[in-house]
Order: sequence, then C-alpha cells, then structure tokens
Amino acid sequence: MTIPTIVHIQPGRIQGTLWAPPSKSMMQRACAIALIHPGETCIHNPGYSFDDQAALGIIRDLGVELIERHPGTEREMPTIRLRSVGKPQPAASVHAGESGLSIRMFTPLAALLSTPVTIKGAGSLTSRPMDFFEQVLPQWGASIQTNEGKLPLVVQGPLKPQAIEVDGSLSSQFISGLFVAAAAIIDQPLSITVINPTSKPYIDLTLEMLLQAGVSIQHSDYTHYTILPRPMNASRVLDLTITGDWSGAAFPLVAAAIAGEVTVKGLDVFSKQADRQVLQALMQAEALLSIREDRIECRQHPLQAFHFNATDCPDLFPPLAALAACANGTSVIEGVHRLTHKESNRALTIQEEFGKMGVNITLQDDLMIIEGGSPIRSSVVHSHHDHRIAMACAVLALRADGPVTIEAADAVGKSYPRFYEALQQLGVVVG
Repeated sequence: MTIPTIVHIQPGRIQGTLWAPPSKSMMQRACAIALIHPGETCIHNPGYSFDDQAALGIIRDLGVELIERHPGTEREMPTIRLRSVGKPQPAASVHAGESGLSIRMFTPLAALLSTPVTIKGAGSLTSRPMDFFEQVLPQWGASIQTNEGKLPLVVQGPLKPQAIEVDGSLSSQFISGLFVAAAAIIDQPLSITVINPTSKPYIDLTLEMLLQAGVSIQHSDYTHYTILPRPMNASRVLDLTITGDWSGAAFPLVAAAIAGEVTVKGLDVFSKQADRQVLQALMQAEALLSIREDRIECRQHPLQAFHFNATDCPDLFPPLAALAACANGTSVIEGVHRLTHKESNRALTIQEEFGKMGVNITLQDDLMIIEGGSPIRSSVVHSHHDHRIAMACAVLALRADGPVTIEAADAVGKSYPRFYEALQQLGVVVG
C-alpha cells in the first residue's frame, strides 16, 4: 500500500459510515500469544498496519509458521492461521520496525532462548529508552546488551522467572511482555509486584487475551500479580478475534464532532482498550453521541470546553487536542508526562503544529491547556513522522479557513494505513 508523503486536506463537512481499523494493541498481543500457544492459532480480522506487520514478522522469525491466509468475504472476516511449537525458536535477529509495543512485548520472549538474539528497530524507536530490560531481565537470569540504554539490544537467556518487583511508571508494555514470557515456561505460580502501574486498561487487555489462551493471572489493585501455570493442550485451536481499534476510531469520531456526522462500526463498546475513553471526552464536550452495541454515531454540535485525564490513555491526546481546539472555552488534558517517549515528543509536537494552525496551547507541569474557539488557519504542518500527529492535523483541517498541507503524511501507515481513504469515504477532498 502506497501512502503519499504530502497530502492536502480541504476543509468541509463530512458524513458517512466507516468500519474501524483492527486494533493494533490486540493484534500485537495476539501474535505474542500465538507464539507461546502450542499448536494452531486463528486470528480473525487481523491487523494490517505497519506495526502489525512488524509483530507478524517477529513471530515468524521466532519459528511461527503462517499456514493459511484467508482474505475474507462480505460475510466472513479475514483470517490468518498460525502454528507454533509453543516457544520461540532460535533466530539471529528480529526487527520491530517502529513499534514500541513489539519491542517491549517480544524482547522478554526472545530472552527465553539460550542463544543470543539481536533486536533491532527503526525511526524514533531507536531513541526510546530500553534500560528497563537492563534492570529486569538479569534478575530472571538473562544477559542483555544495549546501546547506552537504547537499540539495538542483544539478549540471551534462558529466562528463569522468579518473584520480582518492577517499576511500571514508564509503560505497561514492558509488564505485558514479562507476563507473556513467564506464562510460556512457568510450572508453578509466580508473583510479580508492579509499583507505580500505568495504563491499567492495557494491562487488563493483556490479561483478558492471555485468559483466552488458558493463562490465568490474578491481581490485587494492579500491583500484586500471581501468574498461574497454563494447561498444555496442543490439540486445541486457539481463536482470537481482533475488534476495532478505539485509538484509530477516535479520529473520525472527533472529526464528526467538529465537522459533520459519522457512524463507526466494528467497535466493542465493552472493550478493555484504554482509548474507549474517547467517548467520555466527547460527552464532556457535549458532542451528540448514539452508542449502540454494533455502532457508534457522532454528530456535530456546539462544543464546550472539557477537563479530561488521559494518563491511562495517552494516545488520545492528539485527537482530543483537535476536539478542544474547536470547543468554546479553555480545555485541560492531564497526563502530559506520558507523551515524551512516543514517535515524537508528542506534547511539544502538538503545541508546535497546532500553533501553526492558530491554536494556542500551553504546557504546564502535567497539563495541556488548549484555548478553543479561535479560527483554524490554512497552513503547512509536519507530522514529525508521528502517525497520530498526522491524523490529528487532518481532522483539525476540516475546520480551517483554507487547505492544510501535511508533510510526512505517510506516518499514518504505522497504525491506520487507510486513514486518508477513510476521510475520502466521508467526503473529504484529499489531494
């Protein structure tokens, strides 16, 4: 799929119906679970983003066989069928692309091997901190080498999990990786204590998906976890269905709130995905919502300023900043400290690029303060190679006084490759 590097978004009203893209949070977890499940795994409605493809590439390098790919029909979901022996197989190296979740999920799994594995990445991932693994993996008997706390990593096991205490303040993704790796090999209950846990809904998502694979993890207040040994049943085909991505769907929902009327299908209203909280923010802003089990409808309405805590769902900052820019009054979004180690320093990037469009944003301690109601200006903006910045700028452009040009627009491939096609489906002129 070819995505243009520069796009021009014409302002205007939108209307239509979309299917949400598959959740990359679920897809990457499904790949990790397929790796440790002995036998076949069917992933229904698999993701197609660049991050999803990176996860699939990693597990294939670690010995998972892709035995069937069904493209789907009007009545059937697309499906991929995978086969694994239930643990990683030796590989000289794996490549995570630009996926932060993949690097954090699969590094502990690679460390199950007694042979060294080099773990590589690209783009902004090469500058993200990886020293968490230097602190934790040696406690489980693995060696690790980093490039001054960054990629590439060289890990060598085998892991020997034992009761440990870890700091969860940077990201829950590290914790999910430890859970999956431990579940692959333990034969007796294992305790893990997590101090300062963050992104609790994403931990819930990991626990829910592991439970489908027969792995039970009990916890008390997201701090004290007990992982129970899984039953071994290679004859059972594990079916995992990837539901719609709330992170991606947040953008057309916000677009509807500021510029039209959109119905989004394929979302699970009971999902453990953290970004389902976009509905709370939209309601606070007084957007018109109709929430049904099989669809979410959102319509434009005079928007009011809101105060929203995005600490556990930091990926919502970009679309909610666009929402706030079109609301009457000054909105506040909490959780800015979660934005430093994204594809860009996302708080500063939102401030800079939205500023080019006439939006005044102040960063104060852990708060993003957005002054809404000012005219949105026609301008040239840059994604900073951050997929969510590109999408947020495209959404805000719908309210501009002229066309908005987005440079490095192809960044959307990381999570939502068909984003611009989706906008065109809603009537947006994309050039």
